[in-house]
Amino acid sequence: MKEVYLDNSATTCAYESVGDLVRKVMCQDYGNPSSMHKKGVEAERYIKEAKETLAKLWKVQEKEIFFTSGGTESDNLALIGAARANRRAGNHLITSAIEHPAIINTMRHLEEEGFRVTFLPVDRYGRIRLDALKSALCKDTILVSVMYVNNEVGSVQPIQEAAGIVKAYNRNILFHVDAVQGFGKYRIYPKRLKVDMCSVSGHKIHGPKGIGALYIDSGVKIQPIVFGGEQQRNIRSGTENVAGIAGLGLAAKLIYENLDEKVAGMRLLKQHFIKGVSEIENTTIHGLYDETSAPHIISVGFAGIRSEVLLHALEERGIYVSSGSACASNHPQVSGVLKGIGAGQEFLDATLRFSMSEFTTGEEIDYTLETLKELVPALRKYTRR
Repeated sequence: MKEVYLDNSATTCAYESVGDLVRKVMCQDYGNPSSMHKKGVEAERYIKEAKETLAKLWKVQEKEIFFTSGGTESDNLALIGAARANRRAGNHLITSAIEHPAIINTMRHLEEEGFRVTFLPVDRYGRIRLDALKSALCKDTILVSVMYVNNEVGSVQPIQEAAGIVKAYNRNILFHVDAVQGFGKYRIYPKRLKVDMCSVSGHKIHGPKGIGALYIDSGVKIQPIVFGGEQQRNIRSGTENVAGIAGLGLAAKLIYENLDEKVAGMRLLKQHFIKGVSEIENTTIHGLYDETSAPHIISVGFAGIRSEVLLHALEERGIYVSSGSACASNHPQVSGVLKGIGAGQEFLDATLRFSMSEFTTGEEIDYTLETLKELVPALRKYTRR
């Protein structure tokens, strides 16, 4: 049976060379980077090389890069660490209503600690309303967090404009970006964007799972949320995941090679898919799908069919997709993102996310379209009965 993987926003397959490197580090160069002997020095070299790669890609200093267990920990460290460290300056935090659970749930936790959080509304395309951001800023605001690309509908946020508004109001307000879905699809330069902290994850860019990175501008005051042996300048303690770090560094280097060609290829496939799926009655594309949207994410509502039913029907044909954020997939619930953009009631539990990578082919997209055109009408008839 043909196998088509269109759930790349949940995770990607690792580059073969990344898998080879991870195994080499785990099985041969397995030293503890804090050890002073040769094995430790070898391990430390992998960390230094990964920092050099990320620093070059982001145009930042190596000392401003910290490795974590993934995007979620990076988000937690940025939000909790910065909020607690700057509490004397104020207790007001701002984010959008359609952030990833790693941001939303962390903000909820900070509310329990006594912080006040404003969740900004978005327009029908999933972009934050800049007028609402302006109105929300106040003398107690200390941190704003806005994602680069929405993980469900692929909307790209106006980060530079938003950060400009924040810094014009008060240059001391910190601006954090969850760039987990944007890294590897866009060239991201935090300092140029006026971004103080930026989170990324390895397994979204054909790297290993369980590894992430956080850029923290050298001027940011932040407290650790993990305590131990004071590794990574005591910002993130714990023996570094050297194999994961090495894999992340190599994946980041590889994904940015010929980036424009890769993105252009995904955009062509996205437009082809949207044209084909739009031929199916009672479907809708959530968010924008032109050049201003992410190249790899397509959110489609199929009225009259529960998303879970269609997902498993596609799975039986070897096609793997998602019904929303993978982090919430084990606990099905109505998407806060779809609610936030004002999606019709008939689509709230009838939407699938199709997400591509540089390895997705036109043949795979055609097979998926053919399968959808066969399954959707049949499932609707069954549902009506």
